[in-house]
Amino acid sequence: MTVLRSVLLFALAAVAEIGGAWLVWQGVREHKGVAWIGAGVIALGLYGFVATLQPDADFGRILAAYGGVFVAGSLLWGMAVDGFRPDRWDVIGAAVCLLGVAIIMYAPRPN
Repeated sequence: MTVLRSVLLFALAAVAEIGGAWLVWQGVREHKGVAWIGAGVIALGLYGFVATLQPDADFGRILAAYGGVFVAGSLLWGMAVDGFRPDRWDVIGAAVCLLGVAIIMYAPRPN
């Protein structure tokens, strides 16, 4: 149950951070305005909060592992929202990142 909770929190954090960054991007680069930027800033703040809910207490480990989730999540976001089509190298790179996440977060460690 702890691994499932952790994975769900990583997914929620990714939506908040990637979505927040996308909203800021839309507000600035696509000239959609201050409301989009403000919504993005709020979402980015929510990301910071969600990260604190991870069961593991080590900040460095959580953020290092989340980096891999961010890579894969960014590609998925681009596909779903912007019509981006990753090539095989994008997919392989994201898979390597997610393998790194699994090793960092879920490898057996002595208590």
